[in-house]
Formats: sequence, C-alpha cells, structure tokens
Amino acid sequence: MATSEGRTETSGQRDHSGQNPARKQDNGAGCLKCGDNCPGLQLHEWRNCCTQCKCRREDHDVFSRDVTTLFEKLQISQDTPVAKGYAWVSPGISSIDKLEEYMNALPDDRVPRIGTPGERARQRNLVLQLPLQDFDEAFCGSELTDAERRDFKLFRQKRDYQSYGMGTVQESIERDMKCHKCEGTIPEGSIAVFTSHTGPDVCWHPGCFCCSTCQILLVDLLYFYRSSSIYCGRHYGESLHPRCYGCDELIFAGEYTRDMSKQQWHATHFNCFNCNNSLTGHRYVNRDTNHYCLKCYEKLFAFPCELCGQKIGTDVKDLSFNNKHWHEQCFNCSKCKKSLVDQQFTQKTDKIYCAQCHKETFLGKCDGCSQHFDPGDKKMEYQGKNWHEKCFTCKECKKPVGTKSFIAKDDKVICQPCYEDKYAKKCEKCRKVISMGGITYKDTPWHKECFVCTHCKKPMSGERFTSKDNNPYCINCYGDLFAKKCAKCTKPITGLGGTKFISFENSNWHSDCFNCTGCKTSLVGKGFTNEGGRILCPDCTNQEAQVKGH
Repeated sequence: MATSEGRTETSGQRDHSGQNPARKQDNGAGCLKCGDNCPGLQLHEWRNCCTQCKCRREDHDVFSRDVTTLFEKLQISQDTPVAKGYAWVSPGISSIDKLEEYMNALPDDRVPRIGTPGERARQRNLVLQLPLQDFDEAFCGSELTDAERRDFKLFRQKRDYQSYGMGTVQESIERDMKCHKCEGTIPEGSIAVFTSHTGPDVCWHPGCFCCSTCQILLVDLLYFYRSSSIYCGRHYGESLHPRCYGCDELIFAGEYTRDMSKQQWHATHFNCFNCNNSLTGHRYVNRDTNHYCLKCYEKLFAFPCELCGQKIGTDVKDLSFNNKHWHEQCFNCSKCKKSLVDQQFTQKTDKIYCAQCHKETFLGKCDGCSQHFDPGDKKMEYQGKNWHEKCFTCKECKKPVGTKSFIAKDDKVICQPCYEDKYAKKCEKCRKVISMGGITYKDTPWHKECFVCTHCKKPMSGERFTSKDNNPYCINCYGDLFAKKCAKCTKPITGLGGTKFISFENSNWHSDCFNCTGCKTSLVGKGFTNEGGRILCPDCTNQEAQVKGH
C-alpha cells in the first residue's frame, strides 16, 4: 500500500507561462474526437480542455503518459510479468489456467488483452478513475492557497493511510460465499476478490469488483474504502469534496459555485468559456456543457434572421423551424404579412405561409364540393380528380368510400357492397356474388366449386360433362345412369366426343367393338349375321355353315 512518506512530491512551481510544468507533459497528444483537425493537445492554463479544439483532456491520447506517472505516484511496480499477451495480470495468480479463469470472469470489453479494446479501456480507466490532480499539486491548474494546500495534504494522507488498497485474488475459496455486489453465490473452489478493509468474509466475483458510484470495474483492482463501500479514486474524492467541472480538480476552498445544471465550480473558474470573464452574478447561456456570457454567445452562436438578416440576440425570442430562424416580430406570413406566432403555418419554397394563404395559393379544390382543401386534409385522388374524404362517395348509397374497395361503372364510383348487390353476377346455385373466375352453363353463371355433377357432386370445372333433363352430369355418372351398354365390352356408350356406335335388334356396340367373333375383322359398314348373339362376317358364316353340313 502506498504512503505519503514514500512518495516523491513533484514541485508545484509554475513556469513563465503560469502553468505547472507537469501539466505540459500531455501537450501534443492527438485528439481522439477531432482527429487531424486538432494539431495536438495544448492544455489550457487551468481548464481541463484543449485550447486548440476545445475538447476535454481525456478526449486526447494521454493514456500512455498518465499510466507511467500514476504507477510512480501509487508506488505500484510495473514489472508484473505479462502472461499470454495480457497488459496486466493480478498478483497472486499462480497458473495460466487460473489466469484464464480470472479473465473469463471479466466483461469482454474489460479484458486487458494487448492490442484489444480491453487494453484501451484499462488505460482510459486508469486516467479517469485515478486523476493525477488528486494525487499531486503539480498536476493542478489552479494555484492553491495555503489553506487549500493544507486541506489537500490532509485529504491525501487520510486517503492513502486509511482508504487506499488493492484487491487480492484468491484462486480457490474454501466454501460457498455470497458476492458483495450482486449477492449471487460464488461456489466453493471458485476464484474471488477480497480486500483487506472488508476482511475474509466479504468477497466479489471478479467481474463485480466495481466502484459503488460509477459501477465501472475497478482498474487493476485499485480501490478506496469509505463507509462500507469501495470507490474508484475519482469518486472517493468526490464523496468528500466537490469537483470543479472547469478544471476537474477537487475543491478545497470553503466557497464554490453551483450552476443551473448543478455542476460545481471553483468560484474563480465560473467564467465565460470564450472570453474568460467571470459569470458570477451575470446572465449566461449554456451550450454543449460550456457557459458563455451573452456577448460571446451572440458573437459565436447567434443565428441571423431569415427575414431581416440581423443576428437574433439572447434578449429576444429566437423562433426556429427546419434549421431556419426568425425574430419574433419577423415571423410573419409571406403573403398577408400576419404574425404567425402561436399560429398554424406551412413552409413552401423557403417561405412561410399562414394556413389560409397556403390553402388558397397551393392547395387545390375538391371536385365534389368545390371548396379548398385544408392543410392536413386527407385527399382522395382518382382519374386525375381530387375529393375530400367525405365527398368521395358511392353513386348508389351516397356513403363515403374512403380507402375501401370500389368499382368504377360509367365513370361513377360504386362501393363494393352496392356493386355486388345491384350489378355483380351471382351463382345460379348458391346465389352469392362471383367476385372472380366462375363458369357459364346455359347462359347462367356458377362458381367453379358450385358447378358439380348432379349425381356424385364431383366438381366439373375443366372436366367433360353432359346433361340430362337440364341437369349436368359427369361422364362417368351419365354413362352409369343413362347410356346404352356395349354388347361386347359392357361399358357405357355415351356418344360424346364424336364416338360412333352400331345398333341392331336391341343390341348396341362401340364401333371399335363391332368386330367378327370369328376372325375379329371390323364389321362397320359390312354385311354380317347374328348367330345366337354372335356376329359373324359372311366368310366366317359360310365356314361355319360348311362345318355344320358335314
């Protein structure tokens, strides 16, 4: 544990520019926000920001510089061996397996593996959680009074002797324990973090060892203990003293200023961000977390009026719309010149109009009632004409059609219910509207699913069929119920599709089946004899006669 006696205090003497030389160690660091637009950090005399780009110090690449200085101040050895590519490993971890177990217990973006966002997060948190100005007056931009210097020293001694510590990793706890932060169980044999301030009965998951205020993982297990809680260095200091937003230093003076956003300031630092004149007792404007006197704000940020071109000062209302700005007295209709303050208005071609002038100038008339459309009216468009929603009505029932389906008939609009009731085709069977498809049979419409065989009820759309007594039948049912049967094959003779058949003495044959029983020759168009139901050609008849003669 570090102590004040063991540290080397950097001289607080200032150079000819009024700065502590130690504060200049960061100058030239690139800005992580502005990139090449910032030539490099030039730290303000006392503000925690760059005079070049106005970004805060921690927005610059100051991390590598601060890490070395921090470790020197805290008397922490930087000789810890880097294992398996990590930028930092906890003391007390004895094996690679336990190291991996510890690292796997951390959030992914906090694992300090070299060349990863986790390493960068560690460097940044070293700077944010352990601000150098809380450890040595040499890094303060403000020159402390004797009383402030004494209080600062007492603060450091109390912190270093009583509160500062480094968490220790126990590789295998001997019993189930409860995590002090999440209250979840840490099983026996698991890795856990302990502190000397809380004793052997209080521990944390490695990923739960966080500052009680910011809830961010405590970097390198460095903590500060106060009132049964652990803190990072920054928030430990702020639990005892306010921190000036301007210089990012703790305030040890008895008096300080609190602004409208409840940020705290040294009384001597509550100044205009541009001209540095004191704002105490004066009106000011807050912009991007910085304060400006009225004169500087108007010079830097006031917008010109769209009508008169003059800047809009802080003592008058700035009326804005679509990134354009007007004086209150200039915010008038471009046509009738009436004030538009607290009135409905519309912007058109970079000009603003009251509702009436915009309606008369730009909005058309309804083809139903011949009245102008109002801004925001729902406009119904059809065949190049426009209607109010209430005027776009059905020819038959006179009700508004709105966005419902409709049918055009003789250039008139008819709602779907009226059209179906008065004009649409209806199925001969179910009497419902045929909205699409359908078939026609004997000049009457049918749904495809309703046009079925009278006997078997099978749908006949797209199928061959015939009728009997004005009723439709499928081919199979018609043949079974009504057709003559072939004397040879016994199948129905339907006569459909041009099929020919032969009839003789109450017997019928398909033309393909009307063959000689003896030689199988087709007898269509030829002479034949009927011998006991057997039809024979003349040759076969003679042959049978000769056989019988013998």
